[in-house]
Amino acid sequence: MRTYYFDIKDGIPSRNRQGIEFASAGGAIEHSKELARLLRSDNRLGDAGLAIVVVDESGAEIHREAVYPDVAAPAVSHGRRG
Repeated sequence: MRTYYFDIKDGIPSRNRQGIEFASAGGAIEHSKELARLLRSDNRLGDAGLAIVVVDESGAEIHREAVYPDVAAPAVSHGRRG
């Protein structure tokens, strides 16, 4: 069993310090999908960039689950104008 952490990212990350043990990364990813569904049902939250970030024991991000996957994030342009 490995411990996985589930951070909420919305510009300022909220670090999950306790973590949950899963037999595989797949189980942790499925859990992040359920967390995203729960957050999506809370109508007070509407940040299009809100995501659940799954972090493994080593601190590496293994998955990012968008809470609002159908909402396009604002585009960032790096081109020149003129």
